[in-house]
Amino acid sequence: MRFRDRPLAITDIETTGLDATVHEIIEIAVLIVDQRTLKVLDQYHARVKPLHVATGAKRALEVAGYNPASWRNAVSLETALAVYADKARDAVFCSYNVFLAYSFLDAGFKAAGIEDPTDYHRIDLFTLAWSRLGLAVPTLDSICKRLTIVPEPLPRRAMDGALKQLEVLRALLYR
Repeated sequence: MRFRDRPLAITDIETTGLDATVHEIIEIAVLIVDQRTLKVLDQYHARVKPLHVATGAKRALEVAGYNPASWRNAVSLETALAVYADKARDAVFCSYNVFLAYSFLDAGFKAAGIEDPTDYHRIDLFTLAWSRLGLAVPTLDSICKRLTIVPEPLPRRAMDGALKQLEVLRALLYR
C-alpha cells in the first residue's frame, strides 16, 4: 500500500503515569482518518481496567479523572488493543506526543502478544506544530490557543484528546 493511501490512526491515551515500564494505559481512543481529506472513517474508544493502579502517579490519575466506579465496566488491555489493532491495520500512527503514546502502545502490544498493525512511519503533532508555529514549548493547550481552538477540558478523556488532535492537524495543514 502506498504511503498516501494509508489512513491515519490519530491516537490518544490516558495513563497512570509517564513511564511505560511502570505505569499503564487506562483509556485509549483512535480516529481512523483519510489522509487526504482528514475525514473520520472509523473510531474506537475504551476505558481500560488497570491492573496496578497503586503504582499510578497521583497527578496522572487526577488528570485522567480516574475513579474505580467510572472504570467498573472497563475492558482488559488485551481486549482494547485487539480492537485497536483491527481498526488501525496498515494506518500511519499519529499522536500529539508520539514517543509517549507509542511507548505505551508498544509495551501493551508486546505484553498482550498482539502484533503492531500500524505502518512503521509516525506523525508527531508536537513536531509539526513546533515547525509551523514557532512556539517555545508547544503544549497541546498552547497550540490550541495559538490556533484559536478551545483547549481540551479536564479531566482528560482519550476521545476528547483524539478529536482535539484532529482539529489541530486540520488547522495546521489547511489554515
